[in-house]
Amino acid sequence: MTEPTVPLRPKIGRLRLISVAATIAILAVLGGIYGIGRLRSNPADAACAPAVRTATRIAPLVHGEVAALAVASTPFRVPDLSFKDAQGHERTLADWRGRTVLLNLWATWCVPCRKEMPALDALQAELGGPHFQVVAVNIDTRDPQKPLAFLKEIGVTKLAYYSDQSAQVFETLKEAGKAFGMPTTLIVDPAGCEIGDMAGPAEWASDDGVKLVSAAIGNTD
Repeated sequence: MTEPTVPLRPKIGRLRLISVAATIAILAVLGGIYGIGRLRSNPADAACAPAVRTATRIAPLVHGEVAALAVASTPFRVPDLSFKDAQGHERTLADWRGRTVLLNLWATWCVPCRKEMPALDALQAELGGPHFQVVAVNIDTRDPQKPLAFLKEIGVTKLAYYSDQSAQVFETLKEAGKAFGMPTTLIVDPAGCEIGDMAGPAEWASDDGVKLVSAAIGNTD
């Protein structure tokens, strides 16, 4: 006697259930490792929330000579960029924790950068101190004496000299979506979080620039 054929549908159903369960388990593991689904908020989000509030407060001052500044709308911790000072010592952006920083990347082959340097020097002269500093990082990759000679030639005296001959600081910010050309400027709060960024030059020592930066310094919480 021929035995009755066992229907395949229940078996297929069980296999599907097993497959779905396995997929869910894998996604749960990946979620734990890579943060898929963002089940928890990024710890940097909470730390950088004050920078976003500062950006919101200074937004009405973004006009005129500093109209190109894009204020931060979401929390972003700026990477701890590494570069060298005039004596060749390694420095990182974290060295300025506790101060608002106007970080500027420039090069001698960048004509707008060259035109912007006197304004950055004047801004440092007016607002530089224990609560604020302009950190201008040169990214010339060839003759290290050329940018120094240029700054001396145009009479820049208040800016400390920083450089990165590898130009990695630019590449790091580019990968983060914060650098698209030269010059590149970021305003960074005392916790190392972005208040705003700008592609291109600005008259930072103008009334518009000074009011904007002063507000950023005074409103970081």
